[in-house]
Amino acid sequence: MSTGLLETRRLVARYGSVEVLHGIDLSISPGEIVVLLGPNGAGKTTLLRAISRVVATRGAITLAGVSIGGWSGARTARAGIGHVPEGRGTFPDLTVEENLRLGGLARPKGRRSTTREDLAQVYATFPVLADMRRRAAGLLSGGQQQMLAIGRALMARPQLLLIDEPSLGLAPMVTQQLFEVLAGIRGEWSTSLLLAEQNARLSLRIADRAVVLAGGRVTAAGPTADFRDGDVIRRAYLGEAAGDPVEDEK
Repeated sequence: MSTGLLETRRLVARYGSVEVLHGIDLSISPGEIVVLLGPNGAGKTTLLRAISRVVATRGAITLAGVSIGGWSGARTARAGIGHVPEGRGTFPDLTVEENLRLGGLARPKGRRSTTREDLAQVYATFPVLADMRRRAAGLLSGGQQQMLAIGRALMARPQLLLIDEPSLGLAPMVTQQLFEVLAGIRGEWSTSLLLAEQNARLSLRIADRAVVLAGGRVTAAGPTADFRDGDVIRRAYLGEAAGDPVEDEK
């Protein structure tokens, strides 16, 4: 039996008749941070949706050794996979605290007695949310809404947290602060993270491993140290072999 937290093997995903992922092999260990890199349209968002069971798939996918390929999204969430989608998906008319408490509804039955403690921990992780707990979510800034979306997902006490484009639309300083928090979530919340992100520089700084997607396939994977050379990232994005020459940019 696999010792990984999450394993996918030959994972295929489609929207209707259109196949988007073409046989993805991916593994994530307990406590690991993995970043998905790749150009727009590479399949990063679809891979997160496939793991959280909201798109049709074929192939093997296991969570802690248990096959979840036929599960619903709701069952997958209760089993310990949290998903922060691109665009955040908070409820704008509800207050910050109401949004967070909704996140607690997906937590395992054995953890429901600690909802109050975990709410306090979310506020410790994101102090600005504590200051705005009675404010409508729709009145928050983009960065605050992203923090709220992550906090709501953490309230379900996930084993694995999927976050789609956390820096999208955020100012550079806010993005820097957010990534510093993400780096600490692993230890503070005892969770693994899988990030789909365009900001390669920041994500490689906090991740253990990188997986590069292009055209719905894995084109490169390995420790983040192997990807800190800009040429390596560029070759992976373009699908070029390591020995191929790269023309100078004009």
